[in-house]
Amino acid sequence: MANGDLVTAIGAISGTSMDGIDVSIVETDGASVVRPGPGRTYGYSDDLRRALLRLIADPAAAENDPLAELEAEVTDAHAAAIAAFMREQGILRASVSVVGLHGQTILHRPERHFTRQLGIGVRVARTLGIDTVNRFRHADMAAGGEGAPLAPLYHKALAGRLEPPVMVLNLGGVANVTYIDGETVIAFDTGPASALLDDFVRRRIGKPYDEGGRLAASGQADARILAGLMRHPFFDRPPPKSLDRNDFHLRAQIVEGLSDGDGAATLAAFTIASAADALRHVPAAPRRWLVTGGGRFNAMFMRLLAERVGVAVEPVEAVGWDGDFIEAQCFGYLAVRSLRGLPISLPTTTGVPVPMSGGELWRVPEASPSSASRA
Repeated sequence: MANGDLVTAIGAISGTSMDGIDVSIVETDGASVVRPGPGRTYGYSDDLRRALLRLIADPAAAENDPLAELEAEVTDAHAAAIAAFMREQGILRASVSVVGLHGQTILHRPERHFTRQLGIGVRVARTLGIDTVNRFRHADMAAGGEGAPLAPLYHKALAGRLEPPVMVLNLGGVANVTYIDGETVIAFDTGPASALLDDFVRRRIGKPYDEGGRLAASGQADARILAGLMRHPFFDRPPPKSLDRNDFHLRAQIVEGLSDGDGAATLAAFTIASAADALRHVPAAPRRWLVTGGGRFNAMFMRLLAERVGVAVEPVEAVGWDGDFIEAQCFGYLAVRSLRGLPISLPTTTGVPVPMSGGELWRVPEASPSSASRA
C-alpha cells in the first residue's frame, strides 16, 4: 500500500454513553482525502449494556479485574456489528484494507498514563479475515500524552474547505473540542456532556436521556451551584487535557437536592458553560461552531451554546458531515494513518512530546502483531 493511494477502511466504536456500536466506512489516503460512506448503529444486548454500566460505576474493577469474559463478549459484539454492516451494505471483504477497532472505553486516567478500552484486535482480525488496528491510545499515553481526544486530525481533514477558524464540538459522554485554523490544530476535553445528564435523568425519571432537552428546558439552572461546579481546577488547566466519563459525577451530586427540571437544567448549563470556557484556551474566536455527538439533538444544549458564544452554532450536518458516524469514520481513517506510519496525535491535541503514530496492527491470516506498526 503506497502513501497517496486511496484505500477503504471500516471503523467501529462504542462511545462513553454505551448506547451501541457505531460502524462506518471511509475511503481515504490517510491524509487530506476523505470520502465518508454510510454508517449504522448496532445496539448492545440489554445484559451486556447493564454489565458495562455496572463496571464503569466501579473504577477499581475496571482497572484491576481481568475482565476476559466481558472483553470477549464486547469484542464479539463489535465483530458481529461489522459483519452485519458489510452484509447490509454489500461490502466485499476483499475490498476492505483495514478495520479500525476502537472498542469500548471503560476507564481513562491520563494523570496516571492509564487507559482501558475493551476490544481484542486479533479476535476481530481472525473473525472477519481483515487486518485490524486497535489500541490507538496506548503509545501516546506511554510517551506522556493524554491519549485523547483522537478525532482532531480527522476533523482537520474534513474541514479542509471551510473558512477558518472553526471549532468542532463533540457532545458525547464527555465534551471535547477541535480548533482548526490552517495547520493549527488544538484539541482537548472541555468537561462533561451527555453522560452526566443521562445518568441524572436515568436516576430521576427512569429514561435513558433527556430527549430534546425537554426536561432541562422545564427547569431553571441554579446559578450558585453552577458557579461552584465551574470552580473545578480542571478548567484552569491549559490544554491538552482529557477526562474520564465519570470525573465530574461525584461533584455533580450537589444537584440531587434540586427538582428534576432544575437539576437537569443545571447540568445542561454546566455542560455548555464548560464548553464555552474553551474559548480562553484558543488563539482566536472561531467563526462558527459545528456540533457533533448525540448532544447536538439536545435543543437546550444548542440554544445555550449559541447564547454564550455569539456566533453560528450548527450541527455538523450543516456542512455535509454525518454526526452519527464521525467517530466510527475517524477510527477507520486513523487505522490507515497507522498503517502508513503517519501521526495520529500531536503535541497540541494530546500533549504527546512529538507527533506520534500509534495503534497495534493484527494481520491475517496469521493474525499476529506487526512489529513495524505495533504500539
